[in-house]
Order: sequence, then C-alpha cells, then structure tokens
Amino acid sequence: MVYLDTNVFIYPVIYEESVSKKAEKAKEVLLRVATREIEGFTATLTWDEITWVTKRLLGNRDAEEQGKKFLAFPNLNLVTIDSSLIINAQKIMENYDLNPRDAIHTSAALVSGQRTIISDDQDFDKVKELRRTHI
Repeated sequence: MVYLDTNVFIYPVIYEESVSKKAEKAKEVLLRVATREIEGFTATLTWDEITWVTKRLLGNRDAEEQGKKFLAFPNLNLVTIDSSLIINAQKIMENYDLNPRDAIHTSAALVSGQRTIISDDQDFDKVKELRRTHI
C-alpha cells in the first residue's frame, strides 16, 4: 500500500515517456495500481492539482479529459478531505514547515494508514512518519 503524490499522475501527462524517465516510471506505478499489483491511495485534492496544472500547460479540454481519467482510474483509493484532516494538516504544516498542499497530502496519507509516499517532492523527507520513494 502506497500513497501517490500528484506528480505521479502529472508526469505522464506533461512529459513524453521517450524523453522523461520519470514519466515512464510514473506510468509504471500507475499501471501497478490499475492492475492491483499494489494498492494506491491519494487525496481528492489530487484532482484539483492535476486539472489545474493541465489547464495551465495544455488548456481547458485537456484539463477536463485528465480530470475524467483521474476520477475513473481503476483501483485507486481516494481519501476525502474533511475538516478533521485539515486540522491535522495544520499541525503537520507547523511541525514540519511544509507547504499547505504537502501538509494536506501528508495528513491524507497518515489518516489512511499509509507510511510510504511515492513522490519527487523532497519536502516529504522532513516527515518522520513517512518514507518517500522516488519516482
């Protein structure tokens, strides 16, 4: 079981696999989740980040398409962001000097019982309760 940071979903969208090893590896992780080789978790916040980045870089239509793909992604467990998760994120932000979105992802990972996060974001290395795996 692993928690997937947004960049796992973004890299295959914005980079060609032939050019970026990270896009290739991210796609492999997503395939492993889709085929139930590994159990994957991410926050509902990830939808916002995927569609925002895609809209900014590729336009509205691509953002809409990526949003639909994310919501239909097979075997992906979505962690709902509620007030208790945000209260926990506030504490995490203060304790580890994280950006708000990283604190929300950390809180979502921990609340869902995940101790491993797949991410290229080094800020997660500050969180002693998580082990970060590079893409």
